[in-house]
Amino acid sequence: MQAGELFDLKGRVALVTGASSGLGARFATVLASNGAAVALVARRLDRLTALKKKIEAAGGKAVAIEADVLDRTAMARAFDQAEKAFGTVTILINNAGVAHSGRAVDMPPEEWRRVLGTNLDAVFFNAQEAARRMLAAKKPGAIVNIASVLGLGVAKGVVAYTTAKAGVIQLTKALGLELAFKGIRVNAIAPGWFVTELNDDYLNSEAGAAVKREIPAGRFGEDGDLDGALLLLVSDAGRYIAGATLVVDGGQSVALRG
Repeated sequence: MQAGELFDLKGRVALVTGASSGLGARFATVLASNGAAVALVARRLDRLTALKKKIEAAGGKAVAIEADVLDRTAMARAFDQAEKAFGTVTILINNAGVAHSGRAVDMPPEEWRRVLGTNLDAVFFNAQEAARRMLAAKKPGAIVNIASVLGLGVAKGVVAYTTAKAGVIQLTKALGLELAFKGIRVNAIAPGWFVTELNDDYLNSEAGAAVKREIPAGRFGEDGDLDGALLLLVSDAGRYIAGATLVVDGGQSVALRG
């Protein structure tokens, strides 16, 4: 089989959360350029609409859907809208996330819940919703959860984030175990440091320069560095991969673990 056939996503329907910017927008674009019809989901409809037009101008298919991943009713409607536009969602990219910074002893309970709710709870409930619909439609599919190298190790000042991302990795294993026999593969990608709107100020600071020096590859992640991992996990190229977490971090986690 040729590589183009192996990674071909024609006839598949993808839903990407957090698609209005950063990694989510890139994921959506890559999926569409490889043949998938894509439901773009986030809170900023204006940005989703702009991305939809960009995808369509390149010959792809997309629909923009405004929804907050913390609102389960809104997310159920988002799946409904995706189905109405393209059919059953058979690829889910659980990408939406929030960051925080500060000492653990100073973290208010509402901030803890906000981070865990977005970065972990919503990942489970979205995966549950997608899996239920795939099972009802008797269709195989792929769920990819976006974790982080901070789910493998810890750093100061991000206690809720590291806890949530570690939970995503464990959740991926559990769902992979339960759903693989039904033809639904659940895997995760654990990116290292990528410059996005969430961390732009930090990574372009003196502290960010110190972080970069600890990365064996000598740089932060760039556009395109996650494309291969994404396509592997959602396409037939990864049809025997389930419950796995692919680390894409320029060697950072290896250096930290030794």
